[in-house]
Amino acid sequence: MAANERPPFDRELTDIADYVMNFKISRAAIDNARMCLTDTMACALDALDFPDCVKLIGPVVPGTVVPHASRVPGTKFELDPVTATFGFGAMIRWLDMNDTFTAEQGSHPSDNLAGILMLADHMTRAGTKKFTIADVLEALVMAYEIQGCIAIENDFKKMGLDHPLLTRVASSAVLTRMLGGTRDQVVNAVSNAWVDAGLAAVRHAPNTGWRKSWAAADATHQALKLAMMAVKGEMGYPSILTAPKYGFYTVHNGGKPFKFQRPYGDYVLQHSMFKFVAAGMHSQSSVECAFRLHPLVKDRIADIARIEINTQRALMTIMYKTGPLYNPADRDHCVQYIVALGLMHGKLDPQDFEDSFAADPRIDRLRELTVVTESERYTRDFVDPEIRSSANSVQVFFKDGSNTPKIEIEFPIGHQRRRAEVIPVLKIKFESSLKRRFPAAQCARIQALCADAAKLDATPVDQFVDAFVLQ
Repeated sequence: MAANERPPFDRELTDIADYVMNFKISRAAIDNARMCLTDTMACALDALDFPDCVKLIGPVVPGTVVPHASRVPGTKFELDPVTATFGFGAMIRWLDMNDTFTAEQGSHPSDNLAGILMLADHMTRAGTKKFTIADVLEALVMAYEIQGCIAIENDFKKMGLDHPLLTRVASSAVLTRMLGGTRDQVVNAVSNAWVDAGLAAVRHAPNTGWRKSWAAADATHQALKLAMMAVKGEMGYPSILTAPKYGFYTVHNGGKPFKFQRPYGDYVLQHSMFKFVAAGMHSQSSVECAFRLHPLVKDRIADIARIEINTQRALMTIMYKTGPLYNPADRDHCVQYIVALGLMHGKLDPQDFEDSFAADPRIDRLRELTVVTESERYTRDFVDPEIRSSANSVQVFFKDGSNTPKIEIEFPIGHQRRRAEVIPVLKIKFESSLKRRFPAAQCARIQALCADAAKLDATPVDQFVDAFVLQ
């Protein structure tokens, strides 16, 4: 019989609470957070072109009227903040275009914007607390940091768990703080966030499907519910990680505690990687390689005998797929598919994963001719904190014995080391997303606001969200 004596709260829980209650964010992190904010907004708006995403947005009961409702960007919906968080979260992640942080467990810390923005919008409209965009940016930096620092040394894929668990943990902490919660309430919320650990099966063959695109939305809206419960006095679970037999470590991690490379600060957001194509984070440099090879192979597609891709272990476990690809969610995480399209067309758009486009028989032929191998150096540099590369190389061989040069890219254009190059790319991406969704005058107002850092930071959140509402 086990002694029923409650221990102090796990250190991992209290470290998170102390961080969100006390840490002061640097100006450099806030400056980077503005780019993350506008890029994430662009990703969310682009998702509205896809009916499978749009069907998930809206009230649980049609016609529901909510006081001081959160407004979902790009739509006319006015919803309770929890429901709004789910819809906006699905938009953010739908196309897998939002920025990422590469680590032992790759993830998308920008998923946390859903709860942060929708809660801040609701509370500002209700007058509970007047949030500005500066407050949103600060919360975003903290959410990135919590999610990323846990991911750096801990591979949740190996545990069979889906990484949006980290989004739920990070969001539960910052949202509780935003609600005015105490340190103890933050601890309680975070402890509850660890209880539910979803399977990663929906993200990998043979079960890949749309849930991988709304799993983070589910995590953020659960986090908001847990935060709201915590500030009402809901209890926490002190040894949810370390309890013998039933704790997280015993059940999921072989009894081993998490490893941490660094204390919480504002490192992660400043080292996040922006994405320029709608495909898995590990493959961004492989697509860039294919684009560079496109002029050399576009007229010789039928003559290709072999395509060689050298990559990191993380891609091998997530994006190396043979056999049928059943849906767009399957295709955007297949490196052979995206490299084939890059070689054939010199571009890769979100629509290129749809069934009609994928029916081109040349794609599967090129997939079958593709050999994917791991480079030990790429794998090592992928997790090295001083390098943190995301390397791939691509080379094409033809039936007549000739071949293209081997194109190697260690740091894709969205990488922190190539930040100067990515800024104009992000500007074009944002402007293009706005133009597809809003009239010219509305686009101009949004662009002017987002281009003025001081004005943007001081903007009340409800005014910022109103700027993105569909008229």
